[in-house]
Amino acid sequence: MINPMQLTGRKYLITGAASGIGRATAILLSQLGAELILVDINIEGLKSLQSDCATRTQLLSIDLADIAKLRDNVVPAMKNFGKLNGFVHVAGIPYIAPIKSINLEKLGHVFAVNTFAGLELARIFCNKVYYAEKEPCSIVFVSSVYAEVGSPCNAGYAMSKAAIEGLTHSLAMEMASRKIRVNCIAPGFIKTPMDTSISRYFDAEHADVVEALHPLGLGQPEDIANAVAFLVSDAGKWITGTVLHVDGGFTAQ
Repeated sequence: MINPMQLTGRKYLITGAASGIGRATAILLSQLGAELILVDINIEGLKSLQSDCATRTQLLSIDLADIAKLRDNVVPAMKNFGKLNGFVHVAGIPYIAPIKSINLEKLGHVFAVNTFAGLELARIFCNKVYYAEKEPCSIVFVSSVYAEVGSPCNAGYAMSKAAIEGLTHSLAMEMASRKIRVNCIAPGFIKTPMDTSISRYFDAEHADVVEALHPLGLGQPEDIANAVAFLVSDAGKWITGTVLHVDGGFTAQ
């Protein structure tokens, strides 16, 4: 019996691949047979990841906040690598600030990485020159539970992730005729370098409160990687336009 999770012969681009969820996703998709373009601003992290991947990889060190340079770098990489079966936009940055202190320039940077980079990748990928139109294709965005659940001092980040969920729904309908599936994963708190850095804003009491919001406890990067693998593989071939909550029960309460 053919394993529907098998990805041998398929090619994907993953942003935010140098650490955390992106790294775990790259390793898993590679183990399942996929060849990968690995994107991150951290070139040393990418080089370290490359040795952990079991298949062909291409490294692309770029700042996703620079949308023009993103296109200038991604397009040649796609042409060189071969037609893709999809991409996973994991890269994201936090922005914790009360509403009266939100800086529009900083907010623009957050939106550039979290939202507009994903939109631009979709704009590139949806050109027949770059996607394998006769093969299964899938796009996965990574959002957050905070796109749907309120949290003080988190408006900027929540806005950027809510926009990604809106993009998911609309793009899924637009791309359905091309047989390109588009889905989104909304994680709860994951034990990654980014969430560790966020914890410096919390005292021990609030950190305990955050963990208590997850009935199954805090997640691991591999929990999200498993969901990505399911959505890009044939196991999820009848799923599009959905936001999958992988949050240890956070949003069930």
